[in-house]
Amino acid sequence: MKNIINIGLFLIGLVYITSCTQEKTTKNEVLVLGTIHSGHLTKEEYSIEKLTKLIQEIKPDIILTEIPPDRFAAAIAGFKKDDSISEPRVMRFPEYTDVIFPLSKTMNFEIIPTAGWTRPMALERQQKLRAISKDSTRIEDWKSYTTANKTSDSLMKIIGKENDPYFIHTNTYDSIYNISLDVYNKLFNVELGLGGWDNINIAHYWNIEKALEKYRYQNKRILITYGAGHKGWFLKELRKRDDITLLEMKPFLDNIQ
Repeated sequence: MKNIINIGLFLIGLVYITSCTQEKTTKNEVLVLGTIHSGHLTKEEYSIEKLTKLIQEIKPDIILTEIPPDRFAAAIAGFKKDDSISEPRVMRFPEYTDVIFPLSKTMNFEIIPTAGWTRPMALERQQKLRAISKDSTRIEDWKSYTTANKTSDSLMKIIGKENDPYFIHTNTYDSIYNISLDVYNKLFNVELGLGGWDNINIAHYWNIEKALEKYRYQNKRILITYGAGHKGWFLKELRKRDDITLLEMKPFLDNIQ
């Protein structure tokens, strides 16, 4: 009887170890790819061609995009109809019109829209910022905001790599970008409502998290593609998760040189 119990305990332990090992091997891999929107059309160091090669090298199973869910159906319908995208919000981003949608014809990945952006929110934010800039009682706030922007811009120009994908995918890039964003967020986030910096990132990330939860422990490679300014905010939240493996972009960039 004692031997049977020992064998039983051994088997239970073996199953536990196997399940733990399996859990580790089935974690999803996640990468955050910072884009430069229209800059991909003009900046040779991070061109459409280079972005295309990078995504081909990454070989994602799923791409979480800066496309609002309510705009996705129109965008995909247009692309299926004549290989072009006429949906106004999506067509502003060449990373989708010239890279990701065309690649979907030759690569096997799922595109998921995750942007929390809405047109009314964007218009309200624009109007409120314009009002703040002209408000004589907010001169100091506006000066702090514009000064922080100039500081970030100056540091980027001194380094001279603001469009280099290697530099974009570093903590240094995020730190410099956040000089202006932190001031913007502190001064205006609450006032701008849904269009505030923290608030819009919360809206984006809520949709991203829904996708991460849906595909939890499915051994997928998930690529998140947003404007590079969002990258640091997302990484801070993603690092809190223990069910994913965050991958660096550098090895993939090295492979396409």
